[in-house]
Amino acid sequence: MLGKIFDPFVKKSPVAVMAGGILERVFASDKVDELFEQVAERQYTRDLLFSTIFELMIQVVCGSYKSVHAAYQASDEQIAVSITSVYNKLNAVEPETSATLVRYSAQATWQIIQDLGQELPSWLPGYRVKILDGNCHEATEHRIRELRQTAGGALPGKSLAVLDPALKTIIDVFPCEDGHAQERSLLGQVLSTVRPGDCWIGDRNFCTIQLMFTITDRNADFIVREHKNIRWEARGRMKSRGSVDGGKVSEQPVVVKDKEGRELELRRIRIRLDEPTRDGERDVFLLTRLPGKVRARRVADLYRKRWTIETAFQELAEYLNSEINTLGYPKAALFAFSIALIAYNVMSVVRGALRSVHGEEAIEQGISSYYIADEISGTYRGMMIAIPEKHWRIFRRAADQEFAKILKMLASNVTLRKYKKHPRGPKKPVPPRRHNKSRPHVSTSRLIAQR
Repeated sequence: MLGKIFDPFVKKSPVAVMAGGILERVFASDKVDELFEQVAERQYTRDLLFSTIFELMIQVVCGSYKSVHAAYQASDEQIAVSITSVYNKLNAVEPETSATLVRYSAQATWQIIQDLGQELPSWLPGYRVKILDGNCHEATEHRIRELRQTAGGALPGKSLAVLDPALKTIIDVFPCEDGHAQERSLLGQVLSTVRPGDCWIGDRNFCTIQLMFTITDRNADFIVREHKNIRWEARGRMKSRGSVDGGKVSEQPVVVKDKEGRELELRRIRIRLDEPTRDGERDVFLLTRLPGKVRARRVADLYRKRWTIETAFQELAEYLNSEINTLGYPKAALFAFSIALIAYNVMSVVRGALRSVHGEEAIEQGISSYYIADEISGTYRGMMIAIPEKHWRIFRRAADQEFAKILKMLASNVTLRKYKKHPRGPKKPVPPRRHNKSRPHVSTSRLIAQR
C-alpha cells in the first residue's frame, strides 16, 4: 500500500508514519499558503512562505527540535532568508490566521475520523456537546526591550478553546494578545459560533446573562456553574434528586432576567460535595436550560466531565511544547499555542485509527497520549530525512476511504504495550520538612546510609 521506503518505519514506528501522513494530507504546503492568503490582512508573502513557518513550528511544538532557531539551522539550505526574517514573520502572525488554522484542522480531522467510523458517542444524545474553557499562557522570558526593566511575569496572551468530546478535538480557538484580558471579554466572539442543537458546558467565568440568553435565542442549551453575581428568582423549593459519585444532588426552578426584562426559566442544580473543593466550597451550583427529561444527576455528571478540556490543556503543556517561553511577542506565542492545538487534533486522529483496529476500551482506557507523543517526537525528525518529500504525496492523493484504509493498516502494526498507561495510586501526604539555615544542603548518600 505504501512504498518499500516506508517499511522500516511501518514496522518500528507506525504511529509516527500516521502522524506524518495526516499532516501531509491536511497541511500540505500549498493548502497552508492558500489559507494564509485568504485570511491574512496585514501580512503578505515576499521571500518567506507562510507554510515554511508552519513547518518549522510543527517540528518545534512536537519536540523534534528544541527551539525555533534549532529548526531553522537544520533547514537553512531550504530557507533562503535570515533567522531575523523568520522571527519577524513569526512575530507578526495575526491571531485570526492562527484561529483559522485550528478551525480548518478540526474540519479536516473530523472528516478523517468519520471515514474511520470512530466518532465517539455523544455525551448527551440529540446534542452536540461543546466544552468551553480558557487558557492563560505562561510567562515568557524578558527578551523584548520593553520587558527588560520589569520583574513581573510577562504574559503573552490568553485563549479560549472549544473541545468536542465526541471527536476529542479542539474545534475552535479565540486568541487574545492581552494577557490581562478577562475571559468574559471574548464571549462575544464565542457566542457568534453557537448553533441550534449545541449544548455548551462552561465554568463560572462564563456564567453571564448574555451567554444564557444568546444561547437560548439560538435554540441551543447550556450547563454553566453559577457565578455569585448572577441574580435569580426562585420559583420553587430545592428538592432532592439522589446522589452522584462524590456528592448529593438537588434542584429547584429559578428565573433570570435580562436588561430588557425578558425572563428565562432555568433549573438550578446543587451538588453537595462529600469533600470540599480546593477553595473550601461544599456546594457547587449549576444553571441549565436542559429539559427535565435530562435528569439533575445527568446534568451534574456532564458538568463534572468538563475536566476533559483541562486534561487536554495539561497534555498540551506536558506532552507537546505548546508554550514556548522564548517567544515573547504575543502573536508568536498565540501562533505556537494554535500549532499545539493542531498537533493535539492530529493525535486525536491517530487515536481514532487505533480505536478502529484495537477497540475503544483498549485505546481510551489503556493507552497513554504521553507515549504516543514521545514516539512521534523521537522518530519524526529522522523519518522526514530518510523518506523524501515526494514519497509522502501518496497520503495527499489517496481518496478518502483509501486514506482511512492506510491508517487502519498502520494501526494494525502498532504494539499497544509500548503505549500502555501506568496510573499512579493516591498521593501520599507530604511529611513536614526540617529547615536548618546552617546546613542548606544534605548528602543524599549519607541519609540513605542511615536508613
